[in-house]
Amino acid sequence: MTSNWKSLAAAKKSSQQASIPKEWTLTNLPSSDELNVLTFPENCGLLTLKEVEITNTHVDVLLNKLANAEWSSVAVTTAFAKRAIVAHQLPLVKLSAHCMASIIYIFKNDMAHFEIGLPVSLKDQVNIKGIESTMGYASWVGRYAERNAVLVDVLEALGAVLYVKTNIPQTLMWPETFNLVFGRTVNPSNRSLTCGGSSGGEGALVALKGSPVGVGSDIGGSIRIPSSLCGTYGFRPSTGRVPYAGSVNSLEGQDTLPSVLGPISNSIHGLKVFIQGVLSQKSWLRDPLVIRKGWSEEQYNLIEHGGGKQLCFAIMWNDGSIVPHPPIMRGLEMAKNALIKAGHKVIEWKPLDHKTTVDIGLSIFSAGAEEDFAAVSAESGEPLIKSMVPEKELESDPTALLTKAPLSAYQLWQLHKKKQELRQSYLEHWLATANETGTGRPVDAIIAPVAPFTAVPHGKYSYVRYTMVWNVLDYPALVIPVSRVDPALDVKKPAHEFLSDSDKSIYELYEPETFKDAPIGLQVVGRTHEDEAVIAMAEIVDTALKAF
Repeated sequence: MTSNWKSLAAAKKSSQQASIPKEWTLTNLPSSDELNVLTFPENCGLLTLKEVEITNTHVDVLLNKLANAEWSSVAVTTAFAKRAIVAHQLPLVKLSAHCMASIIYIFKNDMAHFEIGLPVSLKDQVNIKGIESTMGYASWVGRYAERNAVLVDVLEALGAVLYVKTNIPQTLMWPETFNLVFGRTVNPSNRSLTCGGSSGGEGALVALKGSPVGVGSDIGGSIRIPSSLCGTYGFRPSTGRVPYAGSVNSLEGQDTLPSVLGPISNSIHGLKVFIQGVLSQKSWLRDPLVIRKGWSEEQYNLIEHGGGKQLCFAIMWNDGSIVPHPPIMRGLEMAKNALIKAGHKVIEWKPLDHKTTVDIGLSIFSAGAEEDFAAVSAESGEPLIKSMVPEKELESDPTALLTKAPLSAYQLWQLHKKKQELRQSYLEHWLATANETGTGRPVDAIIAPVAPFTAVPHGKYSYVRYTMVWNVLDYPALVIPVSRVDPALDVKKPAHEFLSDSDKSIYELYEPETFKDAPIGLQVVGRTHEDEAVIAMAEIVDTALKAF
Protein backbone atom coordinates (compact mmCIF):
# COMPACT_ATOMS: atom_id res chain seq x y z
CA MET A 1 0.00 0.00 0.00
CA THR A 2 1.22 3.50 -0.83
CA SER A 3 0.15 6.69 0.91
CA ASN A 4 0.37 9.33 -1.78
CA TRP A 5 -3.32 10.02 -2.18
CA LYS A 6 -3.11 13.56 -0.79
CA SER A 7 -0.46 14.59 -3.30
CA LEU A 8 -2.44 13.00 -6.14
CA ALA A 9 -5.60 14.85 -5.11
CA ALA A 10 -3.74 18.16 -4.71
CA ALA A 11 -2.11 17.80 -8.12
CA LYS A 12 -5.45 17.07 -9.76
CA LYS A 13 -7.12 20.05 -8.10
CA SER A 14 -4.25 22.27 -9.21
CA SER A 15 -4.45 21.13 -12.84
CA GLN A 16 -8.22 21.53 -12.75
CA GLN A 17 -7.91 25.12 -11.56
CA ALA A 18 -5.25 25.85 -14.18
CA SER A 19 -7.60 24.71 -16.93
CA ILE A 20 -10.08 27.51 -16.16
CA PRO A 21 -9.56 30.62 -18.33
CA LYS A 22 -8.40 33.43 -16.03
CA GLU A 23 -10.82 35.88 -17.61
CA TRP A 24 -13.68 33.63 -16.46
CA THR A 25 -12.64 33.74 -12.81
CA LEU A 26 -15.18 35.54 -10.63
CA THR A 27 -14.61 37.77 -7.61
CA ASN A 28 -18.27 38.60 -6.92
CA LEU A 29 -19.41 35.20 -5.62
CA PRO A 30 -22.59 35.10 -3.51
CA SER A 31 -22.28 35.24 0.26
CA SER A 32 -22.54 32.03 2.27
CA ASP A 33 -26.01 32.95 3.57
CA GLU A 34 -27.41 33.16 0.02
CA LEU A 35 -28.73 29.62 -0.33
CA ASN A 36 -30.62 29.73 -3.64
CA VAL A 37 -28.10 30.50 -6.40
CA LEU A 38 -30.05 29.35 -9.46
CA THR A 39 -30.11 32.81 -11.02
CA PHE A 40 -26.55 33.79 -10.10
CA PRO A 41 -24.92 32.62 -13.38
CA GLU A 42 -27.02 34.93 -15.54
CA ASN A 43 -26.61 37.87 -13.16
CA CYS A 44 -22.91 37.53 -12.36
CA GLY A 45 -21.76 39.68 -15.28
CA LEU A 46 -19.62 37.08 -17.04
CA LEU A 47 -22.17 35.99 -19.63
CA THR A 48 -23.30 38.31 -22.42
CA LEU A 49 -27.03 38.80 -23.01
CA LYS A 50 -26.79 36.46 -26.00
CA GLU A 51 -25.02 33.80 -23.90
CA VAL A 52 -27.74 34.08 -21.27
CA GLU A 53 -30.34 33.59 -24.00
CA ILE A 54 -28.48 30.58 -25.40
CA THR A 55 -28.08 28.83 -22.04
CA ASN A 56 -31.71 29.45 -21.11
CA THR A 57 -32.87 27.77 -24.33
CA HIS A 58 -34.17 24.20 -24.34
CA VAL A 59 -32.65 21.49 -26.51
CA ASP A 60 -35.32 21.48 -29.23
CA VAL A 61 -34.81 25.19 -29.97
CA LEU A 62 -31.02 24.88 -29.64
CA LEU A 63 -30.90 22.11 -32.24
CA ASN A 64 -33.09 24.08 -34.61
CA LYS A 65 -30.94 27.20 -34.34
CA LEU A 66 -27.76 25.17 -34.75
CA ALA A 67 -29.15 23.34 -37.79
CA ASN A 68 -30.21 26.63 -39.37
CA ALA A 69 -26.81 28.20 -38.61
CA GLU A 70 -28.58 30.93 -36.64
CA TRP A 71 -26.25 30.09 -33.74
CA SER A 72 -22.82 28.58 -34.30
CA SER A 73 -21.59 25.57 -32.39
CA VAL A 74 -18.67 27.65 -31.10
CA ALA A 75 -21.03 30.32 -29.74
CA VAL A 76 -23.30 27.74 -28.09
CA THR A 77 -20.43 25.74 -26.59
CA THR A 78 -18.73 28.90 -25.33
CA ALA A 79 -21.94 30.03 -23.64
CA PHE A 80 -22.48 26.72 -21.86
CA ALA A 81 -18.79 26.41 -20.98
CA LYS A 82 -18.81 29.86 -19.38
CA ARG A 83 -21.98 29.08 -17.45
CA ALA A 84 -20.48 25.77 -16.35
CA ILE A 85 -17.37 27.58 -15.10
CA VAL A 86 -19.60 29.93 -13.10
CA ALA A 87 -21.37 26.92 -11.59
CA HIS A 88 -18.00 25.40 -10.76
CA GLN A 89 -16.99 28.44 -8.73
CA LEU A 90 -20.10 28.57 -6.54
CA PRO A 91 -18.96 27.59 -3.05
CA LEU A 92 -20.70 25.53 -0.42
CA VAL A 93 -21.52 27.36 2.78
CA LYS A 94 -18.23 27.35 4.78
CA LEU A 95 -16.66 24.74 2.53
CA SER A 96 -15.19 24.57 -0.94
CA ALA A 97 -17.35 22.62 -3.36
CA HIS A 98 -17.59 22.31 -7.10
CA CYS A 99 -19.87 20.57 -9.54
CA MET A 100 -17.18 19.77 -12.07
CA ALA A 101 -14.49 17.15 -12.04
CA SER A 102 -12.51 18.22 -15.08
CA ILE A 103 -12.74 20.61 -17.97
CA ILE A 104 -12.69 19.12 -21.46
CA TYR A 105 -13.03 22.22 -23.56
CA ILE A 106 -13.20 21.11 -27.18
CA PHE A 107 -14.44 23.15 -30.10
CA LYS A 108 -15.45 21.42 -33.32
CA ASN A 109 -16.30 23.06 -36.61
CA ASP A 110 -17.08 19.93 -38.62
CA MET A 111 -20.33 18.95 -36.91
CA ALA A 112 -22.56 16.32 -38.48
CA HIS A 113 -26.10 14.96 -38.19
CA PHE A 114 -29.13 16.90 -36.95
CA GLU A 115 -27.62 17.38 -33.48
CA ILE A 116 -25.09 19.79 -34.89
CA GLY A 117 -22.58 20.81 -32.25
CA LEU A 118 -24.79 20.35 -29.20
CA PRO A 119 -22.70 20.53 -26.00
CA VAL A 120 -23.03 17.44 -23.80
CA SER A 121 -21.59 17.00 -20.29
CA LEU A 122 -20.41 13.65 -18.95
CA LYS A 123 -20.35 12.05 -15.54
CA ASP A 124 -16.76 11.32 -14.49
CA GLN A 125 -16.91 7.66 -15.40
CA VAL A 126 -17.51 7.97 -19.14
CA ASN A 127 -14.10 7.56 -20.75
CA ILE A 128 -12.64 9.94 -23.32
CA LYS A 129 -9.30 8.93 -24.79
CA GLY A 130 -6.47 10.81 -23.10
CA ILE A 131 -8.67 12.08 -20.24
CA GLU A 132 -8.86 10.71 -16.68
CA SER A 133 -12.03 9.23 -15.27
CA THR A 134 -11.32 9.34 -11.55
CA MET A 135 -14.57 7.74 -10.32
CA GLY A 136 -14.06 9.95 -7.26
CA TYR A 137 -10.87 8.06 -6.35
CA ALA A 138 -7.49 9.72 -5.79
CA SER A 139 -6.07 6.34 -6.81
CA TRP A 140 -7.30 6.90 -10.37
CA VAL A 141 -5.75 10.33 -10.81
CA GLY A 142 -3.25 9.99 -13.65
CA ARG A 143 -5.03 6.98 -15.14
CA TYR A 144 -5.72 8.23 -18.66
CA ALA A 145 -8.22 6.42 -20.85
CA GLU A 146 -6.65 4.58 -23.75
CA ARG A 147 -9.80 4.70 -25.82
CA ASN A 148 -13.23 6.28 -25.87
CA ALA A 149 -16.26 4.73 -24.24
CA VAL A 150 -18.66 3.50 -26.92
CA LEU A 151 -21.14 6.19 -25.90
CA VAL A 152 -18.52 8.87 -26.54
CA ASP A 153 -17.96 7.56 -30.07
CA VAL A 154 -21.73 7.51 -30.58
CA LEU A 155 -22.21 11.06 -29.30
CA GLU A 156 -19.34 12.40 -31.38
CA ALA A 157 -20.78 10.68 -34.46
CA LEU A 158 -23.96 12.64 -33.73
CA GLY A 159 -21.95 15.87 -33.63
CA ALA A 160 -21.95 16.38 -29.86
CA VAL A 161 -19.34 18.65 -28.29
CA LEU A 162 -18.03 16.97 -25.13
CA TYR A 163 -16.75 19.81 -23.01
CA VAL A 164 -16.94 18.95 -19.32
CA LYS A 165 -16.96 16.02 -16.88
CA THR A 166 -18.85 16.29 -13.60
CA ASN A 167 -18.36 15.32 -10.00
CA ILE A 168 -19.36 12.04 -8.36
CA PRO A 169 -18.96 10.42 -4.93
CA GLN A 170 -16.05 8.12 -4.20
CA THR A 171 -17.01 4.59 -5.41
CA LEU A 172 -20.22 5.95 -7.06
CA MET A 173 -22.30 4.00 -4.56
CA TRP A 174 -23.74 6.95 -2.63
CA PRO A 175 -26.96 9.00 -3.03
CA GLU A 176 -24.96 12.19 -2.33
CA THR A 177 -21.84 13.61 -3.97
CA PHE A 178 -18.52 14.00 -2.16
CA ASN A 179 -15.02 12.68 -2.70
CA LEU A 180 -11.54 13.42 -1.41
CA VAL A 181 -10.31 14.79 -4.75
CA PHE A 182 -12.87 17.42 -5.74
CA GLY A 183 -14.94 17.86 -2.59
CA ARG A 184 -18.70 18.17 -2.21
CA THR A 185 -21.34 19.14 -4.75
CA VAL A 186 -24.32 21.02 -3.35
CA ASN A 187 -27.87 21.83 -4.40
CA PRO A 188 -28.13 25.12 -6.30
CA SER A 189 -31.72 25.61 -5.13
CA ASN A 190 -30.60 25.52 -1.48
CA ARG A 191 -26.89 25.07 -0.83
CA SER A 192 -27.50 23.73 2.67
CA LEU A 193 -29.05 20.65 1.02
CA THR A 194 -27.57 17.79 -0.99
CA CYS A 195 -27.72 17.64 -4.78
CA GLY A 196 -28.09 13.85 -4.59
CA GLY A 197 -25.90 11.24 -6.21
CA SER A 198 -24.19 9.60 -7.67
CA SER A 199 -24.70 11.77 -10.78
CA GLY A 200 -24.79 14.79 -8.49
CA GLY A 201 -22.46 16.93 -10.58
CA GLU A 202 -24.69 16.43 -13.60
CA GLY A 203 -27.86 17.26 -11.67
CA ALA A 204 -26.38 20.47 -10.25
CA LEU A 205 -24.81 21.56 -13.55
CA VAL A 206 -27.97 21.01 -15.59
CA ALA A 207 -30.07 22.79 -12.95
CA LEU A 208 -27.73 25.80 -13.22
CA LYS A 209 -28.07 25.58 -17.02
CA GLY A 210 -24.38 24.94 -17.49
CA SER A 211 -25.29 22.01 -19.75
CA PRO A 212 -28.25 21.38 -22.06
CA VAL A 213 -27.90 17.60 -21.78
CA GLY A 214 -25.78 15.58 -19.38
CA VAL A 215 -24.97 11.88 -19.17
CA GLY A 216 -25.45 10.17 -15.82
CA SER A 217 -25.58 6.55 -14.70
CA ASP A 218 -28.13 4.74 -12.55
CA ILE A 219 -27.70 1.54 -10.55
CA GLY A 220 -29.96 2.40 -7.63
CA GLY A 221 -31.32 5.83 -8.51
CA SER A 222 -28.19 7.75 -9.49
CA ILE A 223 -29.81 9.60 -12.40
CA ARG A 224 -33.23 10.03 -10.84
CA ILE A 225 -32.14 11.14 -7.37
CA PRO A 226 -30.09 14.18 -8.47
CA SER A 227 -32.62 14.98 -11.20
CA SER A 228 -35.42 15.12 -8.65
CA LEU A 229 -33.40 16.89 -5.97
CA CYS A 230 -32.06 19.52 -8.38
CA GLY A 231 -35.31 20.10 -10.29
CA THR A 232 -34.38 18.64 -13.70
CA TYR A 233 -35.71 15.88 -15.93
CA GLY A 234 -33.83 12.58 -15.90
CA PHE A 235 -34.33 9.19 -17.52
CA ARG A 236 -33.23 5.76 -16.35
CA PRO A 237 -33.66 3.57 -19.46
CA SER A 238 -33.99 -0.20 -19.45
CA THR A 239 -30.81 -2.26 -19.41
CA GLY A 240 -29.24 -2.66 -22.83
CA ARG A 241 -30.59 0.41 -24.61
CA VAL A 242 -27.67 2.85 -24.09
CA PRO A 243 -24.12 1.49 -24.58
CA TYR A 244 -22.02 1.20 -21.41
CA ALA A 245 -18.90 -0.46 -22.84
CA GLY A 246 -15.70 1.47 -22.19
CA SER A 247 -17.05 3.44 -19.25
CA VAL A 248 -15.54 2.69 -15.85
CA ASN A 249 -17.57 1.59 -12.87
CA SER A 250 -17.57 0.17 -9.38
CA LEU A 251 -18.50 -3.48 -8.85
CA GLU A 252 -17.39 -4.39 -12.36
CA GLY A 253 -18.26 -8.03 -13.05
CA GLN A 254 -21.50 -7.75 -11.07
CA ASP A 255 -23.95 -7.95 -13.94
CA THR A 256 -27.16 -9.29 -12.45
CA LEU A 257 -28.13 -5.76 -11.41
CA PRO A 258 -26.29 -3.57 -13.93
CA SER A 259 -25.83 0.16 -14.02
CA VAL A 260 -27.27 1.99 -17.03
CA LEU A 261 -26.33 5.28 -18.66
CA GLY A 262 -29.00 7.87 -19.38
CA PRO A 263 -29.66 11.57 -19.92
CA ILE A 264 -30.41 14.53 -17.63
CA SER A 265 -31.84 17.71 -19.15
CA ASN A 266 -34.11 20.68 -18.48
CA SER A 267 -36.85 19.31 -20.75
CA ILE A 268 -38.27 15.94 -21.71
CA HIS A 269 -37.38 16.78 -25.30
CA GLY A 270 -33.73 16.83 -24.25
CA LEU A 271 -34.09 13.29 -22.91
CA LYS A 272 -36.01 12.11 -25.97
CA VAL A 273 -33.56 13.50 -28.54
CA PHE A 274 -30.65 11.96 -26.63
CA ILE A 275 -32.25 8.51 -26.66
CA GLN A 276 -33.36 8.83 -30.29
CA GLY A 277 -29.89 9.90 -31.36
CA VAL A 278 -28.08 7.15 -29.47
CA LEU A 279 -30.44 4.46 -30.75
CA SER A 280 -30.00 5.70 -34.33
CA GLN A 281 -26.33 4.73 -34.22
CA LYS A 282 -26.89 0.95 -33.91
CA SER A 283 -24.75 0.66 -30.81
CA TRP A 284 -25.26 -3.12 -30.73
CA LEU A 285 -22.53 -3.22 -33.38
CA ARG A 286 -20.08 -1.68 -30.88
CA ASP A 287 -21.28 -3.00 -27.52
CA PRO A 288 -22.34 -6.68 -27.28
CA LEU A 289 -24.65 -5.98 -24.34
CA VAL A 290 -26.83 -3.51 -26.24
CA ILE A 291 -30.04 -5.11 -27.50
CA ARG A 292 -30.74 -4.91 -31.23
CA LYS A 293 -33.59 -2.43 -31.04
CA GLY A 294 -33.72 1.04 -32.54
CA TRP A 295 -36.15 3.79 -31.63
CA SER A 296 -39.75 2.55 -31.93
CA GLU A 297 -42.11 5.26 -33.12
CA GLU A 298 -44.96 2.79 -32.62
CA GLN A 299 -44.16 2.46 -28.93
CA TYR A 300 -43.74 6.22 -28.64
CA ASN A 301 -47.20 6.66 -30.22
CA LEU A 302 -48.56 4.44 -27.42
CA ILE A 303 -50.14 1.89 -29.76
CA GLU A 304 -50.28 -0.61 -26.87
CA HIS A 305 -51.72 2.05 -24.55
CA GLY A 306 -54.87 3.09 -26.36
CA GLY A 307 -53.01 5.61 -28.47
CA GLY A 308 -52.61 7.73 -25.34
CA LYS A 309 -56.22 8.94 -25.52
CA GLN A 310 -57.35 7.83 -22.06
CA LEU A 311 -54.55 6.40 -20.00
CA CYS A 312 -54.82 4.87 -16.56
CA PHE A 313 -52.03 5.88 -14.20
CA ALA A 314 -51.52 4.32 -10.77
CA ILE A 315 -50.15 6.52 -8.01
CA MET A 316 -47.98 4.93 -5.36
CA TRP A 317 -48.62 7.06 -2.28
CA ASN A 318 -46.02 5.19 -0.23
CA ASP A 319 -43.94 2.01 -0.49
CA GLY A 320 -45.36 0.33 2.61
CA SER A 321 -42.39 1.32 4.78
CA ILE A 322 -41.99 5.11 4.64
CA VAL A 323 -44.65 7.80 4.28
CA PRO A 324 -43.31 10.70 2.18
CA HIS A 325 -42.93 14.24 3.50
CA PRO A 326 -45.72 16.79 2.84
CA PRO A 327 -44.12 18.34 -0.28
CA ILE A 328 -43.93 14.93 -1.97
CA MET A 329 -47.54 14.18 -1.08
CA ARG A 330 -48.54 17.55 -2.52
CA GLY A 331 -46.70 16.70 -5.73
CA LEU A 332 -48.56 13.40 -6.01
CA GLU A 333 -51.89 15.15 -5.44
CA MET A 334 -51.03 17.70 -8.12
CA ALA A 335 -50.25 14.91 -10.58
CA LYS A 336 -53.47 13.09 -9.76
CA ASN A 337 -55.68 16.15 -10.15
CA ALA A 338 -53.92 17.33 -13.30
CA LEU A 339 -54.31 13.96 -15.01
CA ILE A 340 -57.97 13.63 -14.08
CA LYS A 341 -58.59 17.13 -15.43
CA ALA A 342 -56.83 16.11 -18.65
CA GLY A 343 -59.23 13.19 -19.08
CA HIS A 344 -57.12 10.31 -17.78
CA LYS A 345 -57.91 7.78 -15.08
CA VAL A 346 -55.99 7.49 -11.82
CA ILE A 347 -56.03 4.59 -9.38
CA GLU A 348 -53.87 3.63 -6.41
CA TRP A 349 -50.77 1.47 -6.88
CA LYS A 350 -50.32 -1.26 -4.30
CA PRO A 351 -46.59 -1.97 -3.92
CA LEU A 352 -45.61 -5.63 -3.91
CA ASP A 353 -42.72 -6.78 -1.70
CA HIS A 354 -40.70 -3.59 -2.20
CA LYS A 355 -38.69 -4.07 0.97
CA THR A 356 -37.72 -7.63 0.07
CA THR A 357 -36.90 -6.63 -3.50
CA VAL A 358 -34.53 -3.84 -2.47
CA ASP A 359 -32.97 -5.92 0.31
CA ILE A 360 -32.00 -8.48 -2.33
CA GLY A 361 -30.49 -5.76 -4.49
CA LEU A 362 -28.44 -4.34 -1.62
CA SER A 363 -27.24 -7.82 -0.69
CA ILE A 364 -26.12 -8.44 -4.27
CA PHE A 365 -24.16 -5.17 -4.23
CA SER A 366 -22.64 -5.95 -0.85
CA ALA A 367 -21.47 -9.42 -1.88
CA GLY A 368 -18.12 -8.06 -3.03
CA ALA A 369 -18.37 -4.29 -2.57
CA GLU A 370 -15.99 -4.04 0.38
CA GLU A 371 -13.27 -5.96 -1.46
CA ASP A 372 -13.83 -3.96 -4.65
CA PHE A 373 -13.54 -0.59 -2.90
CA ALA A 374 -10.54 -1.65 -0.81
CA ALA A 375 -8.61 -2.86 -3.86
CA VAL A 376 -8.88 0.52 -5.55
CA SER A 377 -8.26 2.71 -2.51
CA ALA A 378 -5.21 0.65 -1.52
CA GLU A 379 -3.38 1.79 -4.65
CA SER A 380 -2.84 5.24 -3.13
CA GLY A 381 -3.56 4.64 0.55
CA GLU A 382 -6.71 6.71 0.20
CA PRO A 383 -9.19 6.18 3.05
CA LEU A 384 -12.68 5.05 2.14
CA ILE A 385 -15.48 7.49 2.81
CA LYS A 386 -17.89 6.09 5.38
CA SER A 387 -20.37 8.95 5.71
CA MET A 388 -21.70 11.95 3.78
CA VAL A 389 -22.02 14.09 6.92
CA PRO A 390 -19.80 17.20 6.48
CA GLU A 391 -16.53 17.00 8.43
CA LYS A 392 -17.35 13.40 9.43
CA GLU A 393 -16.89 11.67 6.09
CA LEU A 394 -14.32 9.20 7.42
CA GLU A 395 -16.32 8.24 10.51
CA SER A 396 -18.56 5.17 10.54
CA ASP A 397 -22.19 5.81 9.65
CA PRO A 398 -24.80 3.19 10.64
CA THR A 399 -27.13 4.44 7.89
CA ALA A 400 -24.61 3.71 5.10
CA LEU A 401 -26.19 1.53 2.41
CA LEU A 402 -23.62 -1.18 1.74
CA THR A 403 -22.94 -2.66 5.18
CA LYS A 404 -23.90 -6.30 4.68
CA ALA A 405 -21.33 -9.10 4.92
CA PRO A 406 -19.75 -10.67 1.82
CA LEU A 407 -21.45 -13.78 0.41
CA SER A 408 -20.35 -17.13 -0.98
CA ALA A 409 -21.01 -17.85 -4.65
CA TYR A 410 -23.84 -20.20 -3.72
CA GLN A 411 -25.47 -17.61 -1.45
CA LEU A 412 -25.23 -15.08 -4.27
CA TRP A 413 -26.88 -17.50 -6.71
CA GLN A 414 -29.82 -17.87 -4.34
CA LEU A 415 -30.27 -14.10 -4.38
CA HIS A 416 -30.20 -14.11 -8.18
CA LYS A 417 -32.88 -16.80 -8.15
CA LYS A 418 -35.04 -14.88 -5.69
CA LYS A 419 -34.69 -11.70 -7.76
CA GLN A 420 -35.89 -13.57 -10.84
CA GLU A 421 -38.89 -14.89 -8.91
CA LEU A 422 -39.75 -11.41 -7.66
CA ARG A 423 -39.58 -9.98 -11.17
CA GLN A 424 -42.02 -12.67 -12.33
CA SER A 425 -44.38 -11.93 -9.43
CA TYR A 426 -44.26 -8.18 -10.10
CA LEU A 427 -45.08 -8.64 -13.78
CA GLU A 428 -48.10 -10.75 -12.85
CA HIS A 429 -49.09 -8.18 -10.21
CA TRP A 430 -48.97 -5.42 -12.84
CA LEU A 431 -50.92 -7.39 -15.45
CA ALA A 432 -53.62 -8.18 -12.90
CA THR A 433 -54.50 -4.47 -12.66
CA ALA A 434 -56.43 -4.88 -15.93
CA ASN A 435 -59.33 -5.81 -13.64
CA GLU A 436 -59.21 -2.36 -11.99
CA THR A 437 -58.42 0.16 -14.70
CA GLY A 438 -61.63 0.19 -16.70
CA THR A 439 -59.65 0.50 -19.93
CA GLY A 440 -59.30 -3.21 -20.67
CA ARG A 441 -55.56 -2.81 -20.20
CA PRO A 442 -53.31 -3.07 -17.17
CA VAL A 443 -52.12 0.16 -15.60
CA ASP A 444 -50.28 2.13 -18.26
CA ALA A 445 -47.68 3.63 -15.94
CA ILE A 446 -46.96 4.16 -12.26
CA ILE A 447 -46.38 7.60 -10.78
CA ALA A 448 -44.23 7.34 -7.67
CA PRO A 449 -42.05 9.43 -5.39
CA VAL A 450 -38.34 9.45 -6.19
CA ALA A 451 -37.71 9.53 -2.44
CA PRO A 452 -39.80 10.08 0.68
CA PHE A 453 -38.26 13.57 0.83
CA THR A 454 -36.95 16.34 -1.36
CA ALA A 455 -33.29 17.36 -1.09
CA VAL A 456 -32.17 16.88 2.52
CA PRO A 457 -29.33 18.37 4.59
CA HIS A 458 -25.92 16.93 3.71
CA GLY A 459 -25.40 13.44 5.08
CA LYS A 460 -29.12 12.81 5.64
CA TYR A 461 -30.07 10.94 2.45
CA SER A 462 -30.68 7.56 4.02
CA TYR A 463 -33.37 5.90 1.89
CA VAL A 464 -32.96 4.76 -1.74
CA ARG A 465 -35.78 2.22 -1.92
CA TYR A 466 -38.16 4.40 -3.91
CA THR A 467 -35.68 4.36 -6.79
CA MET A 468 -33.78 1.12 -6.35
CA VAL A 469 -36.83 -1.12 -6.54
CA TRP A 470 -37.20 -0.21 -10.22
CA ASN A 471 -33.52 -1.04 -10.85
CA VAL A 472 -34.00 -4.54 -9.43
CA LEU A 473 -37.10 -4.96 -11.61
CA ASP A 474 -35.36 -3.25 -14.58
CA TYR A 475 -38.23 -0.84 -15.19
CA PRO A 476 -37.53 2.40 -17.09
CA ALA A 477 -38.36 5.52 -15.09
CA LEU A 478 -38.42 9.23 -15.97
CA VAL A 479 -38.25 12.05 -13.44
CA ILE A 480 -40.43 15.15 -13.83
CA PRO A 481 -40.05 18.31 -11.72
CA VAL A 482 -43.42 19.31 -10.26
CA SER A 483 -43.00 22.18 -7.82
CA ARG A 484 -40.82 23.50 -4.98
CA VAL A 485 -41.07 23.35 -1.21
CA ASP A 486 -43.14 26.25 0.08
CA PRO A 487 -43.18 26.40 3.91
CA ALA A 488 -46.62 28.08 3.79
CA LEU A 489 -48.09 25.20 1.77
CA ASP A 490 -46.01 22.28 2.99
CA VAL A 491 -46.58 22.52 6.70
CA LYS A 492 -45.52 19.66 8.93
CA LYS A 493 -48.38 17.21 9.55
CA PRO A 494 -49.24 15.64 12.90
CA ALA A 495 -47.45 12.36 13.47
CA HIS A 496 -49.10 9.42 11.71
CA GLU A 497 -49.01 5.78 12.75
CA PHE A 498 -45.46 4.95 11.78
CA LEU A 499 -44.88 2.05 9.43
CA SER A 500 -41.33 1.42 10.67
CA ASP A 501 -38.56 2.91 12.80
CA SER A 502 -37.15 4.53 9.68
CA ASP A 503 -40.56 6.05 8.97
CA LYS A 504 -40.43 7.78 12.36
CA SER A 505 -36.90 9.14 11.87
CA ILE A 506 -37.69 10.43 8.37
CA TYR A 507 -40.89 12.07 9.64
CA GLU A 508 -38.85 13.82 12.34
CA LEU A 509 -36.35 15.07 9.73
CA TYR A 510 -38.88 17.36 8.07
CA GLU A 511 -38.94 21.03 9.02
CA PRO A 512 -40.46 23.25 6.31
CA GLU A 513 -37.98 26.14 6.57
CA THR A 514 -35.01 23.78 6.30
CA PHE A 515 -36.30 22.48 2.98
CA LYS A 516 -37.34 25.84 1.51
CA ASP A 517 -37.05 26.04 -2.31
CA ALA A 518 -36.08 22.38 -2.66
CA PRO A 519 -37.48 20.99 -5.93
CA ILE A 520 -40.28 18.42 -5.81
CA GLY A 521 -39.96 15.63 -8.36
CA LEU A 522 -41.88 12.47 -9.26
CA GLN A 523 -41.02 9.48 -11.46
CA VAL A 524 -43.12 7.92 -14.21
CA VAL A 525 -42.42 4.18 -14.34
CA GLY A 526 -43.16 1.65 -17.07
CA ARG A 527 -42.42 -2.02 -17.73
CA THR A 528 -39.11 -3.36 -19.03
CA HIS A 529 -38.12 -2.06 -22.49
CA GLU A 530 -41.13 0.24 -22.73
CA ASP A 531 -38.68 3.14 -22.83
CA GLU A 532 -40.30 5.01 -25.72
CA ALA A 533 -43.74 4.61 -24.13
CA VAL A 534 -42.47 5.91 -20.79
CA ILE A 535 -41.07 9.00 -22.51
CA ALA A 536 -44.42 9.59 -24.23
CA MET A 537 -46.45 9.04 -21.07
CA ALA A 538 -44.12 11.30 -19.09
CA GLU A 539 -44.75 14.00 -21.71
CA ILE A 540 -48.47 13.57 -21.09
CA VAL A 541 -48.00 13.89 -17.32
CA ASP A 542 -45.72 16.90 -17.75
CA THR A 543 -48.15 18.64 -20.11
CA ALA A 544 -51.06 18.00 -17.73
CA LEU A 545 -49.13 19.43 -14.78
CA LYS A 546 -48.12 22.55 -16.71
CA ALA A 547 -51.73 23.12 -17.76
CA PHE A 548 -53.12 22.50 -14.28
